[in-house]
Amino acid sequence: MEQLGGVGAALIVGLDNLFPPIPSELVLPLAGFSASRGVFSLPEALFWTTLGSVLGAIIVYWAGALLGRERTRSLVALIPLVKVQDFDRCEEWFAKHGTKAVFFGRMVPLFRSFISLPAGVERMSFWKFTVLTTLGSFIWNTIFVTAGFVLGENWHRVEGYAGIFQKVVIAGVVIGIGYFIWQRLRAAKVGAADTDATVVLPVIRDRPRSHRR
Repeated sequence: MEQLGGVGAALIVGLDNLFPPIPSELVLPLAGFSASRGVFSLPEALFWTTLGSVLGAIIVYWAGALLGRERTRSLVALIPLVKVQDFDRCEEWFAKHGTKAVFFGRMVPLFRSFISLPAGVERMSFWKFTVLTTLGSFIWNTIFVTAGFVLGENWHRVEGYAGIFQKVVIAGVVIGIGYFIWQRLRAAKVGAADTDATVVLPVIRDRPRSHRR
């Protein structure tokens, strides 16, 4: 980062997508610390790190789209310190939650790197993928870059809180999905009750006969 400035920050953060064992929750606070030292400004740190995240995700997206599921899965098995099961869990999560998985997946370690693969394999709308990736990455990057900026030389302490933030995000997703399912079940139950309801026909009364005079 000191040698290349913002470009160096983008390059290191982008590698988190290409090589998952690189921990962005450790690199991002370092970018904030570099900003506090004047290597670049805080807005520049946020811009470059988010740009690196998005570009890295796009590369992985097109890799999944061009290679397909089986070849992608085979290549994942060759990455050191990465298990094929990580990709399988990420693919399963994407199949269940679609666009929400892309957005929230940017805030979960490992999933952040892998979620682009099933999105590419399934040929998710590229522009929708890019927008959701940008928003999710910007939120994640802002939290950790700003923390590193504020803590200064103690930037490395931020990594210890990454697990807590990850659990908060996952809990939020679970609660949101649970509420959605509850709403659907409730609507289905109400619909079933309406279908089984007894139809009350209007009572047609005989018209009063006119009395003869």
